[in-house]
Amino acid sequence: MEATDKKCVYVLEDNANIADIIEFLLVEELYEVKVCKNANTFWKEMQQHTPDMIVLDVILPDANGLEICTKLKRDIRTHRIPIMMMSGNNYLSKVKSKCDADSYINKPFDLNDFMERVNYYSHIA
Repeated sequence: MEATDKKCVYVLEDNANIADIIEFLLVEELYEVKVCKNANTFWKEMQQHTPDMIVLDVILPDANGLEICTKLKRDIRTHRIPIMMMSGNNYLSKVKSKCDADSYINKPFDLNDFMERVNYYSHIA
């Protein structure tokens, strides 16, 4: 597979352990991965390149993942990018009512379920 054929996934996750696991899984499945530890870095990356999918944590040190999701979904340039929201809290029903993400997953998550979702959504972009 050519490097240019790889699907690109941006991961906005401040927990280094979770970010490392996600990055490892995606790289093993031949995805191009960009891990951002905070919203500032994420927005800089978004100016450089548009990913095929975004994995977005709800609670971040410098931003609210729900607000980032809403901003992306309301922007004509980014509204078609699939977003999977992740939450360590068990309040996904509240999360679902506050943003129009394409998928929602609780942490800790099943690795196979996570990859099935990424494979599905990154290929419909």
